[in-house]
Amino acid sequence: MKINPIAYFVLILLTFHLESHAQQLGTYLGDETPFYAATKQMSQFFRRFNNEEDRNGKPYFSTDKMYRETEQRKKYINLLFNNENQSFTTNLRNEFIQAVTSKESGQFLDFHGGRWFAEVRANFTYLGKPEVVTLFLELQKEGLGSKWVLSNVYFPAFNNLFLGDTTGASKKFLHPQSHEIDFMNLIRAFETLRDVELYTKKGYQPDMLSIFFYEMKKNTLRFETVAEVKFHFLQINNWYFEVSNFNRTGNNTGWLISNLMKIPENQKNILEKFIFTKR
Repeated sequence: MKINPIAYFVLILLTFHLESHAQQLGTYLGDETPFYAATKQMSQFFRRFNNEEDRNGKPYFSTDKMYRETEQRKKYINLLFNNENQSFTTNLRNEFIQAVTSKESGQFLDFHGGRWFAEVRANFTYLGKPEVVTLFLELQKEGLGSKWVLSNVYFPAFNNLFLGDTTGASKKFLHPQSHEIDFMNLIRAFETLRDVELYTKKGYQPDMLSIFFYEMKKNTLRFETVAEVKFHFLQINNWYFEVSNFNRTGNNTGWLISNLMKIPENQKNILEKFIFTKR
């Protein structure tokens, strides 16, 4: 039985919806090993970031005294960083923790609040050769629940098709009287395939997902396996961070903050474009 590759992606990422089993956590002043080993699912990362579960992994009720309690939350968040990333200076980490735990303007992660998405590096075969394709997925409401959906794709073989020289774009146009000659001058527009998109309307952006689906439907692009998954978060005002899974020995493992950047809200769209296009 053949498995739909897209359905396979969604099935894999839906596992992050599952509630984690209760984990035995060491005290913050003692052995922290069980805590690090326990953050195995993104749903648990959300709860710990927000301090919505106790140190044994049992979720708090919203009426509990410790639910989202500030001081314990600071300790939780501090333990959710990848300690091997030397760019996490003490000042940067403390500034971020202070920003999200401030009693006046504290911020919490919302699983269904948007402004976070998954990046999946997957192995494919394209025209008989092994290739890596990067897929982007986001949560979309569906009835009373939600589902993961593909929102973008990055594949150099596709993106490089649209790297034509735009410096002479003003010289590439169809004369306003072209209709009078039945658009016979289209032959000139289609002579240089590299520049053909210069004849489109302003604001044109190639749809990489459509190209991706087209190649898959032709069976020239075939899914093999998922290689890596990480998540991008833009929910926190004036901050961006990335969460990756670290499967390694030692204490500092599981889903951890792997990248952190202070960024104004009005520049986040530029950052998103960079993430999607890798340039």
